[in-house]
Amino acid sequence: MQQVLLFLLGAHLAYAGTHSLRYFYTAVSGDIDFPEFTMVGLVDGGQFIYFDSKKMEAVPKTEWIRQNEGADYWDINTQRLIATHQAFKNNIQVAKERFNQSQGVHTFQVMYGCELEDDGSTRGYWQYGYDGEDFLSLDKSTLTWTATKPQAVITKNKWDADNADRQYTKSYLENECIEWVKKYVDYGKDTLERKDAPEVFMLQKDPSSPVVCQATGFYPSNIMMTWQKNKEEHFEDVDVGATLTNADGTFQKTVTLSVKPEEWKNNKEAYRCVVQHVGAKNDVIVTVKDIRSNEGSDNTIAIIVGCVAAVALLAVIAGLIYWRRSNGYGKASSKDTDSEQSDPRAVEVK
Repeated sequence: MQQVLLFLLGAHLAYAGTHSLRYFYTAVSGDIDFPEFTMVGLVDGGQFIYFDSKKMEAVPKTEWIRQNEGADYWDINTQRLIATHQAFKNNIQVAKERFNQSQGVHTFQVMYGCELEDDGSTRGYWQYGYDGEDFLSLDKSTLTWTATKPQAVITKNKWDADNADRQYTKSYLENECIEWVKKYVDYGKDTLERKDAPEVFMLQKDPSSPVVCQATGFYPSNIMMTWQKNKEEHFEDVDVGATLTNADGTFQKTVTLSVKPEEWKNNKEAYRCVVQHVGAKNDVIVTVKDIRSNEGSDNTIAIIVGCVAAVALLAVIAGLIYWRRSNGYGKASSKDTDSEQSDPRAVEVK
């Protein structure tokens, strides 16, 4: 399978009142023991609804959605997603033909959603990808599509010519999607509007190994983590990890410093990790004085990292596959305003 990346939740430090609704659809073809279609819905980066083509049923993933939506909601979403599964089977075949591919494992994906800031401003996104790379993306300001591959131009031209569909999409992203954000946040406000400060650790296996700054147990997911040298931001030899979900619904993230052993030996006291999060009143700062060894199976932090990494891999397989240079999400859904818009109208790429 092509290289895949987890969507980097929380690329910037957000306001406490920022909320988001996002959907990820993934179709897979080829010799692989995995559902050929999955859908994952997230509110504020946490999964609340899931569907796959093996179980063929939309299911709740949080108590707040389970307690606030009845059987009709789940039945409607299940039927829509069954239809979307069939459309995506066609989409991946069309894409394979356009790329002149007949064998191997391939993925076709769509991501869509919206964000609501605490000042009332909003953003909407809609993007398609194929085999880990951009395929089509919506320019919401002009309501036109950008084809990032020659194979996508046919679809771009067709969709650009459908003005009614483009206007509906704009309305969905700016209005209906935002209303669902508000509704879901009201459902789960005790969970979604909490602010849990991160615990921050500095880990190193041995003096010649990379140094890991790990923040864990924080909520919401948006966090800013930087390495500094002599109190100045240091970007060289720094690897920023994905924001991962812990089993309790909080998040964890790492930033790794990989300087040469000689540099670390001579200047390690000049380095520090600085973490900013809405749940912490002040910046959280860790230095070499706080360093811990993550060597050996008896280290709790190392075990947590391993477990979350495994969960992250499952999340990728479950539909959070994301592609390089990503800058958006996906497409809107049915016009039935009495039920959730989790199905992008079984849009077929022809």
